Amino acid sequence: QVTLVESGGDLVQPGGSLRLSCVASGSNFKIAAMGWYRQAPGKERELVALITNDGSTTYTDSVKERFTISRDNGGTVSLQMNSLRPDDTAAYYCYVRARVFVMVQAYWGQGTQVTVSS
Repeated sequence: QVTLVESGGDLVQPGGSLRLSCVASGSNFKIAAMGWYRQAPGKERELVALITNDGSTTYTDSVKERFTISRDNGGTVSLQMNSLRPDDTAAYYCYVRARVFVMVQAYWGQGTQVTVSS
């Protein structure tokens, strides 16, 4: 079992910055990829950014050049969000794809709210 704890969501003005962090903990697991999804009211959950074990990154088009995903050698993934816009407002969910014993599963955090408003 893998537990994810997120932090960093807040209310910020347009053009501001925030940094989200997520720490994965548990036992007998090996992380394959970590990332962030978001879900705005009335919309489907969408991938924001993903980073794999080899360091490859994927971003949704609307956040390229503004958001940066990174991870350490342990179980922490961060999302640096700059030049925030009102349409970035959403609940942001940490995502981990990990092998636990022989099974590869997806794990989700509980979400952290990001609100961009003046």
